[in-house]
Amino acid sequence: MYRSFRLDPSVARRRITRDVLRRILTFARPYRGLLAVFLVIVALDAAVGAVTPLIFRQIIDHGIAQGRTGLVLGLAGLVAGLAIASAGLTLASRWFSSRIGEGLILDLRTQVFDHVQRMPLAFFSRTQTGALVQRLNGDVLGAQQAFTSTLSNVVSNVLTVVLVIAAMLSLSWQITLLSLVLLPAFVLPVRAMGRRLAGVTQESYTLNAAMGQTMTERFNVAGAQLVKLYGRPEDETAEFAARASRVRDIGITSSMYAAVFRIGLTLIAAIAVAIVYGLGGVLAIQGSLTVGVVVALTSYLTRLYGPITALSNVQVDVMTTLVSFERVIEVLDLKPTVADVPDARPLPEDLATTASVELDDVSFRYPAASEVSLASLESVARLQTEVPGTTLEHVSFTVPHGHLVALVGPSGAGKSTISALVARLYDVTGGTVRVGGQDVREVTQASLRDAIGIVSQDAHLFHDTIRANLLYARPGATDAELEQALRRAQIWDLVSRLPDGVDTVVGDRGYRLSGGERQRLAIARLLLKAPPIVVLDEATAHLDSESEAAVQRALAEALVGRTAIVIAHRLSTIREADSIVVLDRGRVVEQGTHEDLLAARGLYAELYETQYAPTAG
Repeated sequence: MYRSFRLDPSVARRRITRDVLRRILTFARPYRGLLAVFLVIVALDAAVGAVTPLIFRQIIDHGIAQGRTGLVLGLAGLVAGLAIASAGLTLASRWFSSRIGEGLILDLRTQVFDHVQRMPLAFFSRTQTGALVQRLNGDVLGAQQAFTSTLSNVVSNVLTVVLVIAAMLSLSWQITLLSLVLLPAFVLPVRAMGRRLAGVTQESYTLNAAMGQTMTERFNVAGAQLVKLYGRPEDETAEFAARASRVRDIGITSSMYAAVFRIGLTLIAAIAVAIVYGLGGVLAIQGSLTVGVVVALTSYLTRLYGPITALSNVQVDVMTTLVSFERVIEVLDLKPTVADVPDARPLPEDLATTASVELDDVSFRYPAASEVSLASLESVARLQTEVPGTTLEHVSFTVPHGHLVALVGPSGAGKSTISALVARLYDVTGGTVRVGGQDVREVTQASLRDAIGIVSQDAHLFHDTIRANLLYARPGATDAELEQALRRAQIWDLVSRLPDGVDTVVGDRGYRLSGGERQRLAIARLLLKAPPIVVLDEATAHLDSESEAAVQRALAEALVGRTAIVIAHRLSTIREADSIVVLDRGRVVEQGTHEDLLAARGLYAELYETQYAPTAG
């Protein structure tokens, strides 16, 4: 009941569309049978509570007053039986509530998680991770309450108030009306207090979210290293302590509000009981009421004020849960911009012997925020609608089966963008990308992912074992295949010396390993997958000369017979390429072999002289 007054009253002014309500009901459809039984149980429990005071009246007026021992014992047994029945109904309602609630949580979380995984990379590059996690946790839990606690409380409270007031009016309309007159003296101040309480509660949520974000950023390896390198732990602690102290102050305020709420409700009820006993006692002495009626009325009062107070703020309760549903549906309604077309087909099975990559007049711009994101997930008032500039313009080149093509060019020329388009992490805005002669937009994403292996310059590893990270590429691989991949990646000697071998946990993002070791594990993962097409995006950038030489040997073996696109700044890799594509400002400006491009004295020769020639020397 008190929870209602902690919620933001402004939420009650939100307007939920009919479409959202329809979608909410679709989530409840699998549980409609359980919901029906649940509501019947709640109604029966409310009815049992309303009947009990009438039995007290019978015990006093027709049992005790008339000396009928048998009636007293029989009715007392009935009261005990109703108490047992009420306990059973409460347990049953709790089971149904849990079954429905936990089922809804499972359904919602699974749908949101599955949907988010299908979102394009641009979505994740803009979204705050914490805000997204909140949708899977806080908002899903809030939505679940719509069909459990909020629904049961509303039904139970409405039935209780109706039954209790009807029973009280049948006993004494004068005392009933007098009892109800006292209620505004409590409810109106509490509603005013609720607006203040909602404000500090929202501030507490904001502060806790900020502290959570701070901990997430500072407690990962990269964040902790940055804090230490810049020597600011004292400032970080002071800022965190300031927020935490404000949360403490809000906690004290909320605690006092809760105490005032409980004391006020108890006080009003006590005053009402005193009035009933005073006025009812006088009327009983005068013969207008019986003692049993007075006792029944006081018993009803203890059941009346709580539900009425809760119903006075019921709109906030209901709208809060519906808004949580709306926030979940908002994520589910954000359609992935990269998705399989209805008639998508898998890549041909003989791709291993025919794999080729072709970019045909490809142009591309990264999507605007309004196309791939939500303002609430970026913690901004509104999304940017400005369309980003073009990254690639009319790019065309072909990588025949079994050939290796190197992409070179200044930073920002579009090299990594091309690797993302080949893997269809984004869709082109003009032209066509073909793999094995098939437009990548017309084949299934699953078959495309199976056909392409990428090693980027920043190899990511999950906080799990080496085995689990490798098996992510090929779940059914045997221990012998894992060892072979590690040997070919020139890292088996290191792994075999670890106390737990391939079952060693690599830590957050693999930071228990060096950059070169992480990179070689990523290459081992690629070798285990053994795709027909390989994209290496600065794959050797983090390796020292010795490690690079070892990995280059492994890659040379792994790339035999495979189609490869290599983005590299290392001259050794570029010289081995069958063809070099030179990019500048999103356009292909040169293409040819190393010797041909040097002879042309264009951008490649300039890059060679400033970047590669010193390395070669």
